[in-house]
Amino acid sequence: MIEKAILVGVETQDNYQVFTESMKELASLTETAQGDVVGELIQKLPTVNKKTIIGKGKLEELTQLILAREADMVIFNHELTARQTAFIEEAVQVKVIDRVQLILDIFALRARSKEGQLQVELAQLSYLLPRLTGQGISMSRLGGGIGTRGPGETKLETDRRHIRNKMSQIKKELKELSAHRERIRQKRQESEVFQIGLIGYTNAGKSTIMNAVTKADTYEQDQLFATLDPLTKKWTLPSGMQMTLTDTVGFIQDLPTQLIEAFQSTLEESHDMDLLLHVVDSSSSDRLQQEQTVMHLLHDLKMDKTPVLTVYNKSDLCSKEVFVPTLFPNCLISARKEQDINLLKDAIIREMKLVLVPYHIELSENQAYLLSELNLKTLVINWKYDEKSHIYIVDGYAKKGSKWLSYK
Repeated sequence: MIEKAILVGVETQDNYQVFTESMKELASLTETAQGDVVGELIQKLPTVNKKTIIGKGKLEELTQLILAREADMVIFNHELTARQTAFIEEAVQVKVIDRVQLILDIFALRARSKEGQLQVELAQLSYLLPRLTGQGISMSRLGGGIGTRGPGETKLETDRRHIRNKMSQIKKELKELSAHRERIRQKRQESEVFQIGLIGYTNAGKSTIMNAVTKADTYEQDQLFATLDPLTKKWTLPSGMQMTLTDTVGFIQDLPTQLIEAFQSTLEESHDMDLLLHVVDSSSSDRLQQEQTVMHLLHDLKMDKTPVLTVYNKSDLCSKEVFVPTLFPNCLISARKEQDINLLKDAIIREMKLVLVPYHIELSENQAYLLSELNLKTLVINWKYDEKSHIYIVDGYAKKGSKWLSYK
């Protein structure tokens, strides 16, 4: 069932620069969560009201708007405390949620893998725990029944204990899955495979680029958080070199801290990359803010030392003549155009040459079988057979520490 929602936001001294775009984003998030935006209420205040976010008069106006639009719920563009939610729900008599809950709901909708589902549940429980007030919150889905209540323990204490136990259990399972993922990453490292990670603001076109480059059948939609679970695919360059391309969850303004913590292992997929492709929606009116959000998160996740190529995508939706890039090195493409994908590949190879170490190898005739391995594991720029000396001369680039750099 599609629920009718009214969006509420307060423009303050702290958020006025990003407020308009943030409200647009909230509407997109609501649609992604399969909600129908039937109204919007905005107020300008120096700071939000500590009790109800909006002022008393606006709260009455919101109540009238809910009745007029027959809304089922209200979504605040601010993180609410349990007390604030209770006060507002009592006044408006419909369900009230905040931006964080909305994002968590979308993540729950998108999670496909066992790890993704566990991470979403952990984030939801982390959000719920400090908001338990013991008033009408049923925790039966987390446990309950015979043997779960201690002597003299209140319902609220029991609920909290259930949540903490469940969180410990999930963390244990995630640790095991993370260890398995680490072993896979270690194998990739040892095999000298060049690894590229796709990062960027949600809905910038990462999955579209992934599909265009690797021909992978990744879920791609014009929606926020279309990709949640990390996906790694093999990609072979025209030269024959095999690499991996990993698509990860998109970033967003005010990404809930619960999600950053819970999705640490997913984001770790991008930690060991040799090159990051930062995909940016070049047509977005809020492009600069989105770029800053991603760069700040990269810094917070200690990933800002990895080489980055900025890929300005969706050039077909913006004017190339007036487009001014702000991050370097970069390339401007449309992932929908095949010729642009070739431009992207050229730009990636240029950056790879800066990351990799050049080599010059001479192989005898009876070592010719090594040519195929060189093509597979290194970036071969050119090779030729010298008929006078009967040797193969190969020039290319390899990963630091590769056996080919010291090959004699």
